[in-house]
Amino acid sequence: MTPVEVPLDLDGSGLRVAVVAAVWNQAITGPLTEGAVTRLGELGVGQTTVVRVPGAWELPVVARALAANHDAVIAVGVVIEGETDHYLHISTQASAGLRAVALETGVPVANALLTVRETTHAIARSRPGPDNKGAEAAEAAVATANALRAVR
Repeated sequence: MTPVEVPLDLDGSGLRVAVVAAVWNQAITGPLTEGAVTRLGELGVGQTTVVRVPGAWELPVVARALAANHDAVIAVGVVIEGETDHYLHISTQASAGLRAVALETGVPVANALLTVRETTHAIARSRPGPDNKGAEAAEAAVATANALRAVR
């Protein structure tokens, strides 16, 4: 028996994609958001919605609301390790919340939530170009939304 294969599809035509972006550490989340929105445009996404939230903690609840009327959601934020355990709790729980949104709703939530130990690591991942994690998340969102359409 020949297996059925669903190829990776980066055609965003007809898709509605939302970006929920934390404004905490705007110097990093701004370029990540821009990378995501630019890449979504390049992929031909029909409608892009951008919603700003205070920080990473707020990403899951707004992602959940956006999942109700979008084909995919991209979560953008950054948590940088500091002197306390705050970094660990926020990064772990925000990531777990985003995962829960995807599993509960069946809508892909692409992860552009950087959790880094050094600010320089976040800056490197938010610069324009091929290493921009917002752009990578945009590709993941489109590809996963298309894969779900193909298998449903």
